Amino acid sequence: MAKFPMAATVVCAVVLAALAAAAGGEAAVVEHTFVVHEMNQTHLCNTTKIYVVNGQLPGPTIDITDGDTVVVDVVNRLPHGLTIHWHGVRQMRSCWSDGAGFITECPIPPGGNRVYRFNVTGQVGTLWWHAHVTCLRATVAGAFIIRPKGGRYPFPTPTKDVPIIIGEWWQLDLIELDRRMNSGNFDDNPVAATINGKLGDLGNCSGKPEESFVIDVVRGKTYLLRILNTALFSEYYFKVAGHTFTVVGADGNYLTPYKTDMVTVAPGEAIDVLMAADAPPAHYHMVALANQPPEPDTQIPAYVSRGLVRYAGSDKNNNGLPVAMPLMPDQHNTMPSFYFHNNLTGLAHPDRNRVPMHVDERLFFTLGLGSICRGNATSCKRRRSPESIVVATMNNVSFRHPTNASLLERYYEGRTSGLYTEDLPDRPARPYNYTDRDLIPLGPLEEALELRPTIKATKLRRFRYNTSVEIIFQSTALLQSDSNPMHLHGYDFFVLAMGLGNYDPKTDPEKFNYHNPQLRNTVEVPRTGWAAVRFVTDNPGMWYLHCHYEFHIIMGMATAFIVENGPTPETSLPPPPPEFKTCGANVFTQP
Repeated sequence: MAKFPMAATVVCAVVLAALAAAAGGEAAVVEHTFVVHEMNQTHLCNTTKIYVVNGQLPGPTIDITDGDTVVVDVVNRLPHGLTIHWHGVRQMRSCWSDGAGFITECPIPPGGNRVYRFNVTGQVGTLWWHAHVTCLRATVAGAFIIRPKGGRYPFPTPTKDVPIIIGEWWQLDLIELDRRMNSGNFDDNPVAATINGKLGDLGNCSGKPEESFVIDVVRGKTYLLRILNTALFSEYYFKVAGHTFTVVGADGNYLTPYKTDMVTVAPGEAIDVLMAADAPPAHYHMVALANQPPEPDTQIPAYVSRGLVRYAGSDKNNNGLPVAMPLMPDQHNTMPSFYFHNNLTGLAHPDRNRVPMHVDERLFFTLGLGSICRGNATSCKRRRSPESIVVATMNNVSFRHPTNASLLERYYEGRTSGLYTEDLPDRPARPYNYTDRDLIPLGPLEEALELRPTIKATKLRRFRYNTSVEIIFQSTALLQSDSNPMHLHGYDFFVLAMGLGNYDPKTDPEKFNYHNPQLRNTVEVPRTGWAAVRFVTDNPGMWYLHCHYEFHIIMGMATAFIVENGPTPETSLPPPPPEFKTCGANVFTQP
């Protein structure tokens, strides 16, 4: 295992005026130092090089109170660049600190550092942070907890809160994985699922079980589980045998309490649940199971990890009895995900609970796959031909990510010629039956071949300040039938409705919830279904929109929204802060 210098292991978590903040007084400044480095870790009889922060997997938890300012000094000791994105933090007028690689900044070069400074106000609950260049977020990630002022929750105060970070274990080097994906190779898979970095006792090496994550509980107490999905590939079902949950929050916003025995969490999502320790004292398995579409979609192995809920007073060997296991859905049944997400509603927020009733801009984004010819050829064979490469698209446009410039920096300086255009289509050029499952694999339909050709381009959308925007996200069956967890940086949006099949603009608006919709930063667009969201462009800057499946990001299911300045300094993007480092003439480009 790589040695980690002692001085660098000290996480500088200095909370100024902490006692006053806890009593509802002045806000604090919370400081951390993140040293990103390589180390070796052994699982399943194989030693793998991984990338971590401060020697921790998952990474350090940032724990603040609503209204605090966060300062993080990221020191890059990797041989390649990266940025850190503060997933779900609204970054009001602090777009420079969003940490989206090549969107808001160029990567921190090897041996360099970057100080992120931003305020967090009006958000409460669980968010997270992660690397935003290449596939490094598989291991460079951690929880970001925002507590209410004065510790006042709209539900009974839990005895303890526990981050539950669901992820994947890759034996393939993550930088190599990124290179393969960028070259059109999407056949690589992780080898296991993880809960808080542990594979669980379903995996073993030479007969010795892997370690499980354990929650020790006391009967009669209530625990707040902060469930995050940091996986690159899969949505997960999560259960604890013998227990039920009350869902109380998601993506840094409160929800109307909702009782269930299972949580569904897609990549990018954060779900807060209360779990009452009300079962007989014993041991109980918690299980995270990845779901996936059935055939004819491409099939990957079943990924499952399990941990343990262990009651105080229970015998070390569970009184000789088998540890209870929850009954999980079939891994190919995606309907529980649809029902779970569709049953959530928002708890009114005093500042942000008003759905805009008028719409200035209506967008209809189809989410699917397509293909482009290799080597800039104008024509090529499709299907699985080596002459073409499969890409992901929005409205038949596959996003070409910049590799040597920051979109925000160039936009702010007015030097955008040749870097991007502002003509991302409002809707697909050609309407078709988006959810026809005959389009999924290499189907016999000639229509499938006609629909596959697409373009690779850096196409954005520009909005005036204070514009009401409605987006209909439509998942398609073109080459696959995956769901699509769509994440918008810098904003929360109201999830007005979701449905299965093709969106109908005449009848489906009747299903919109204007009373208490969820307020989210990531929406799980159902498999061969749709989701309607609405928001107001009140935060100027350059904001990345993308699917949170890593292979979809790399393949191009992304864009960026430009939001113009408002009429006053208080509604405008300020200049870059002193700690911001421009790309410069010798910008480091990602390998």
